[in-house]
Order: sequence, then structure tokens, then C-alpha cells
Amino acid sequence: MKRNFHTFAYTKDLILMKRRMLFALMMLIPAFMQAQENGLVNLRIEARLDYMQEYRQGEVSNNDSGFKGRYLNIRMDGQLSEHFSYSYRQRLNKPNNDISFFNATDWINLTYTNKNWSVTAGKQVVGIGGYEYDVAPIDLYIYSEYWGNIPCFRVGVNGTYTTDDKNDKFMLQFCESPFRGHELNINNEQMFAYNAVWYGSHGLFSSIWSVNMMEYLPGKFMNYIALGNRFTFGDFQFDIDLMNRAVSTKNFFGKDMSIMSKFMWKPSDRFNVFLIATHDFNHADEIGDWSVLPGTEITRVGCGLEYYPIKNSQDVRLHVAGSYSDGVNTNPAGLLFPQQAVLDAGVTWRMDLLKVKRK
Repeated sequence: MKRNFHTFAYTKDLILMKRRMLFALMMLIPAFMQAQENGLVNLRIEARLDYMQEYRQGEVSNNDSGFKGRYLNIRMDGQLSEHFSYSYRQRLNKPNNDISFFNATDWINLTYTNKNWSVTAGKQVVGIGGYEYDVAPIDLYIYSEYWGNIPCFRVGVNGTYTTDDKNDKFMLQFCESPFRGHELNINNEQMFAYNAVWYGSHGLFSSIWSVNMMEYLPGKFMNYIALGNRFTFGDFQFDIDLMNRAVSTKNFFGKDMSIMSKFMWKPSDRFNVFLIATHDFNHADEIGDWSVLPGTEITRVGCGLEYYPIKNSQDVRLHVAGSYSDGVNTNPAGLLFPQQAVLDAGVTWRMDLLKVKRK
């Protein structure tokens, strides 16, 4: 009897997903036992399901339309002692290869804190400035070409200093380069990044600024100057991110950039309305930026709203968003295309599985 290939593939994927979830939970059992004795456990499941319609030059893109299981994450955080804390997040719907389950681990790290200082080691977020970059992927519906192409989780170590008034935090980080083993790069495993980040909060103005040096080839570095700026006025919030990238002094400023902006109005605790615009361009005549390729100049605009149906809770969220992009993208594997329209509606929910307080 002839098998239905699509049914077989779906069943295989479902079995593989269940195995991943079981494996992830088995990995966490020793941590649960230890944390129950010594500290706080906060274990959560995060999930997001969307229905999408995508059009390119007026034609429906069938492969990118329909129901999409966008995210399925398991997250655990806790305080092991007065000075030690940990954080872990596994993306269960992210493809793994046969080499390492660790590839689908967004982060797993241990932090030592003493007064104003802290040191974190393990897989973590690469320290790049900007508010678009800082948003958790599960909370983002409309994004720039840069955001869609930058691998942001790498193994490393960072040290931070927080001022007494908590208004400023400074971080220095040494980690693997985001471009290590990138699909548009040769398979170089020994490449690193050096990052300095300032997180500021001063009344109406907040910031996430960074200066970065990242290897895009062994011994060859790309410089970032990323300036994330946020202005808050009552129920209104405006973000503007300016990012300059350069692989040499010849094309140092204004040749390879991304600009991301977001305006949000929060009329109540249960509604958010937002407008977003992004612009990515690379006019440099040098290869090296694997996130926005030379010759690219593309703009995206969009809007949407979020609604939290449960009073005094953000554990369930409904969203509707739409966007349109146009321009030139020289990356055949890119995410934004000329005359591309995307309509997106979906639901996000977060579920507490376990909470244990420190004694």
C-alpha cells in the first residue's frame, strides 16, 4: 500500500517534537531537585500560533501562508544562593542538527552577583544595542532585514556594573562571533566578538547603546555602532534605533546602516497600538556584512494592535499586524522582498508549570 508522504512527514515531525520536549524535561529534573533545596524555580512554557497571509508582487506566497506554529519555548530561571542565579531557555520548535541539542538552546548561563557587579558565563544574548534587537522574538511581528538575519545567541562571558541608583548598567562581553559558521560564510568555528553596551534609564529617555567588534572572517572585524533610543511620554512610547556597520575605514560611516523605529500607544493595560518602520541599506563595495548584503536597500512599514483578554494578566495575548516592504534585497535567502505584504493574526500564551520559593 502506498504511503501518504505528507501524513508520514507530519507524524514524524510530531514524534520528533514530543521526543525533544521529553528530553528537555529530563535534562531539567536534576536542576529542579537542586533548586527546590537551594533556591527559587520559575518554570514556564511560552507558545505562539499565527495565521498568516503573505503576498509578493500581488501573488499569494503559499509556502509562507496559513497557520504557523511560530514559537514553543521552555524557560527556567532561579536563584541558587545569595550570589548565584541561573537562566535557561530552550526553543522546542527550532530545528536541530544531529550534532547537538545545544543548537536549539537560546541561552543557558550562570550569573554571580556581588553588590554592583556581576559576571555571567554560558550561552547568552550577544550584546548589540537597539530596542528592536532587545525584544524577545516571540513578542515581535514586524522586523527589519537586519533583525531577521543576525544570529543573536552565542557562548561567552560578560561582566556588568550597575550604578547605585540602578539608572545605568555597563556591560563588557567576550563571546563567539554571530557570524561563526554562518550559512553565507565559510565554516569557521574560531571567530569571536568583543562588545561594550550601555543600558540607561533617565526619566523620559532610555538607551541601549553599543560598540562592537565582530569577526566576519578569521582576523577580519566588522565594527558596529548601535544606538537604541526610547522616549516615553505617559501612554506613548517612541523607539528609534540607529545602527552603523563597517568592515573598513574606507566605508566606515553611512554606507551600511539600519534604522528601526516604533511608535506605540497604550490606552489601557489591555491594549497596545503600534506603528513600525524599518530601513536597511548597504552601499559599501566590500563583502563582509552577512546580515545585510551589499546592494540591498529595502524599507518596511507596518502597524498592528495587541489585546490581553484576561484582566490584570499578560499571560494570554491576541495580536493583529500588517506590513508592506519594497526596495531591493540582494540576499536570495533574505526575509524582506520587493512589493511584499504580510497579514498576521495570532495568539501568544505563557503558562507557569512550577514555582518554588527559596527558604
